[in-house]
Amino acid sequence: MKIGSIDNKPITPAGNDNAAAAASGKPAAGGRQPEASATVALSPVAALLVNDANAEFNAEKVARIAQAIRDGKFKINAEAIADKLIGNAQEMLAGPQH
Repeated sequence: MKIGSIDNKPITPAGNDNAAAAASGKPAAGGRQPEASATVALSPVAALLVNDANAEFNAEKVARIAQAIRDGKFKINAEAIADKLIGNAQEMLAGPQH
């Protein structure tokens, strides 16, 4: 399994910046709005996932995990992953909790 690019530059989606601009509600490159067909509408759950206030990134942890993968020492706990997936699915199916 390969994590990241060879030169450790950030990997960006293929294509142009119109999709990112449409998702952010900001004009695309050149100062014009994307076509209506390029507009993306996020569900409330997806909007929460991309909210900057919820964005936590632990670069040190990511580096540790990437190094463990490169060294062949990373162990996958399939039971813990399955439990989290089931829990997330149950939470999403239950709907918003007020």
